Amino acid sequence: MADAPRILVIRRRYLGDIVLLGSVFRNLRLHWPDAQIALLAERNYASIGLLHPDVNRVRAFPAKLSEWPRFIRELRGTRFTHVLDFDNTDKTALVTRLTGAPVRVNYQRELIPCKHRWVYTGSAVVSNDFYRTHHITETYLKLLGPAGVPVTSREVRLTPSADDVAVAQRFAGGPRRAAPGQRPRVLVHPGSRSRFRIWPAERFAAVCDQLQDELDAQIFLIAGPGERAVARDIRDHAQAHVVLMEEPFTTGQFAAFIAQFDLMLCHDSGPMHIAAGVGTKVVALFGSQNAAIWRPVGDHHTILQTELPCTCLPDTPTPCVRDDSYRSYCVRKLSVETVFSAVAQTLGKHD
Repeated sequence: MADAPRILVIRRRYLGDIVLLGSVFRNLRLHWPDAQIALLAERNYASIGLLHPDVNRVRAFPAKLSEWPRFIRELRGTRFTHVLDFDNTDKTALVTRLTGAPVRVNYQRELIPCKHRWVYTGSAVVSNDFYRTHHITETYLKLLGPAGVPVTSREVRLTPSADDVAVAQRFAGGPRRAAPGQRPRVLVHPGSRSRFRIWPAERFAAVCDQLQDELDAQIFLIAGPGERAVARDIRDHAQAHVVLMEEPFTTGQFAAFIAQFDLMLCHDSGPMHIAAGVGTKVVALFGSQNAAIWRPVGDHHTILQTELPCTCLPDTPTPCVRDDSYRSYCVRKLSVETVFSAVAQTLGKHD
């Protein structure tokens, strides 16, 4: 329809953050079924938007300064009616203003003042207490208020393409979800953006051994280019037969591959949110990151986290504190037995 809203959602990065915008896209689509919804993200993260079934188009920020004039002309030519800026940066404020959209909204975090308030026609104020005690999707959904969109869903759903599913099933050895009585299929993703969030490789290997010995599980390992050394270390420590996937998957193929498993064991990470989005159960190992904010969406997941603050001697001379996930080791306090039991219970194999 010619008069259907044309909506630009801006979130530059990261993997998990853009996955969790799914509830925003879902509510926009429910409120405006004919809307044209576009995501604008940095080039390395834009492809995540293709997994959101409610997104019509994905755009990437220009990589070169010379590309900006054409980029701005195209944005203005789209004649967006609404812009939702989830970043509040100088760059995104400039883009928001240059779109010419009549409705331009952002959110203001308490203690983090918005430098460009004049750019926006409305803002959602988020108190520090609200931010720290609610899931990040609740913070995102607050932005819909100034845009005049009611919140009627909290669903985050990712849908890989049929082609991506076909590729994934070929590498996984068939479709997901073993029938009752068949071997469970477990995917281990040991990577993280922060090395301080990483559980030791030998413990991952010990869990793999127990899963195969006690549950007859099929174990796969997957890791990105910067994480493969950790994955190989796990494979080399394990007595179990572990399949290490080193294929250069696209984002869509990666999501489709995760969807072929009954459960994924991982850290607090972007792939954790992809797993939840495609309907795969998750056991997530959290360090000091606030799990109330960043836990996977859904009811069938398990979070393991050391009570904070903790003392992780001898790994570090100071206590770990909440929200300091780039300088803490408290994930190392989680034992092999604790993690194995959580995986077994989440699979539904143990009481």
